[in-house]
Amino acid sequence: MLQRDYTTSQLDVLEAEAIHIMREVAAEFERPCLLFSGGKDSIVMLRIAEKAFWPAPIPFPLMHVDTGHNFTEVIEFRDRRAAQLGARLVVASVQVSIDAGRVVEETGRRASRNRLQTTTLLDAIEENEYDAVFGGARRDEEKARAKERVFSFRDDFGQWDPKNQRPELWNLYNARIRKGEHIRVFPLSNWTELDIWDYIRREGIEIPSIYYAHTRKVFERDGMLLADSEFIIRDEDEPLQEMTVRYRTVGDVTCTGAVQSGAATVEAIIEEIAVSRITERGATRADDRASEASMEDRKREGYF
Repeated sequence: MLQRDYTTSQLDVLEAEAIHIMREVAAEFERPCLLFSGGKDSIVMLRIAEKAFWPAPIPFPLMHVDTGHNFTEVIEFRDRRAAQLGARLVVASVQVSIDAGRVVEETGRRASRNRLQTTTLLDAIEENEYDAVFGGARRDEEKARAKERVFSFRDDFGQWDPKNQRPELWNLYNARIRKGEHIRVFPLSNWTELDIWDYIRREGIEIPSIYYAHTRKVFERDGMLLADSEFIIRDEDEPLQEMTVRYRTVGDVTCTGAVQSGAATVEAIIEEIAVSRITERGATRADDRASEASMEDRKREGYF
């Protein structure tokens, strides 16, 4: 007698949920967009968008908030992947915001453009009249994230109020907004870093080379390994070292740290993450080494 296995894997469940969310947004909103930085979370979102609407093209543009201080490998991948899919890529530039006087660039040893992205993002949402913005936030990133919903409401100033969150009953989402307001949508809300890598392995998804172990000149600052870059002021007591490292996340060069690693394959990365006791952002993002209250404040201001 022929026996069939009708069990559904965890990845199948997560993928199906994310596909449902994307289709719901496409049906309910007029001008959605997907934040695409070339990082692993946005790459997974992009694959899910492909599946959700195949064989039709992805029905919304991709947007990257570009600080101008990025890893070249990631920007090359971003442009190439968007071209492969025939997707429209909107680049919102922090440098343009600086030149227009919308934000003031930080100076000094720890200067970073990472916080300046908020104004650039909100300006791009208003200019393009986006009413829904897909983000790649996951449930294991930071505690403030747990207070948001899958459909996370933003007022006409782009601000988030945790006390003004709409209830979500099972998979029923409230898409009603007034003109000027928008919704941040998080299809990966129930995913973890390990789920992301398991999905990348299962789907055979290409990712930027800096996620794999490679030799790079780095220096240590506050227990983190930062890349040698023209955008970072390095002190005399921060000597360069050539080390074998990889990146668990990608972002602004000035605040994204590498980790020592010999993991040169997806399988090796999964093994490494499975035994790690340090969170992704705690290990690699200087700007996210903040209290829960501080992260909530940033989200209230319109941060990702």
